[in-house]
Amino acid sequence: MRDTRESRLLLVLLIAIAFALITVDIRGGEDSPVDGARQAAATVFGPVENGVASAVDPVGNAIGAVRDSGERHNRISALERENAALKQKLGSDDRNRSRTRQLDTMLKTAGEGQYGIKGAQVIAIGAAQGFSWTVTIDAGSNDGILRDMTVLNGDGLVGRVTTVGPSTATVLLANDPDFTVGTRMENTDELGFATGQGDRPLSVQLLNGKAKVKPGDRLVTFGSQSDKPFVPGVPVGVVTRVDPSGGDLTRTVYVRPYVGFTKLDIVGVVVQAPRTNPRDEVLPKKPAKPKPTPTVTVTATPTGTAGYPQQ
Repeated sequence: MRDTRESRLLLVLLIAIAFALITVDIRGGEDSPVDGARQAAATVFGPVENGVASAVDPVGNAIGAVRDSGERHNRISALERENAALKQKLGSDDRNRSRTRQLDTMLKTAGEGQYGIKGAQVIAIGAAQGFSWTVTIDAGSNDGILRDMTVLNGDGLVGRVTTVGPSTATVLLANDPDFTVGTRMENTDELGFATGQGDRPLSVQLLNGKAKVKPGDRLVTFGSQSDKPFVPGVPVGVVTRVDPSGGDLTRTVYVRPYVGFTKLDIVGVVVQAPRTNPRDEVLPKKPAKPKPTPTVTVTATPTGTAGYPQQ
């Protein structure tokens, strides 16, 4: 369009009309007389706007994706941290439940044997003092622990205290080759001496070479003079193999200990011996043998009178 007087007048007229429409639209509010024209324009130009938006959306989407990606990454990291904390808490709870069971079992054992015990936790293993099979517990002289005290857990005999410090003590385990304890057979009262053999069963020399013993028989500690280093009645283990006597004065049997020496955690040091010998009271109770089910035999009797054929 050329810059003429008529074109200038037309431009001024269009501007005036635009301002007038704007004024009428603002004053009319929701009842504006140009609302219908606005909706018609939206109908006509809406698809065009969508097309333009689609053209520029990849850029906006990319920016949004980067922002959302950061938010998702932060959320994933937070969830991973929460999961790790939850797993740690669950693991801790499992361990606490295990320790609670161990403590309950040990207290039951101590109650049945009338042993006064001081609870402790195994905090180290190894041969720091030159022994092959030892553990360190977190109780010492400050807790009333003395040398040559019996150590047990809920399963049975763990060992004896050999070295005592103010807050810790060393325990020689019952499976150490330098460990020996007097034993007594359940029911028969046959006496012997059990010696550790590392990760193999305990070797027990029975004083009676003709003692009747079989796999499955059980042993407890015989006890020492003045109850040191061993109190009586602590479960030792179960016989797994019996060597032929061969006319020897003694007889050797092999015993699987009740205690798992590679998984010790909660133990108890016997600080007060029982008033009376518990003998076999602390041994695990044997399951009751099921009563045999009576067998009923039913014999079919033919009908009719004996000696006469049936009609």
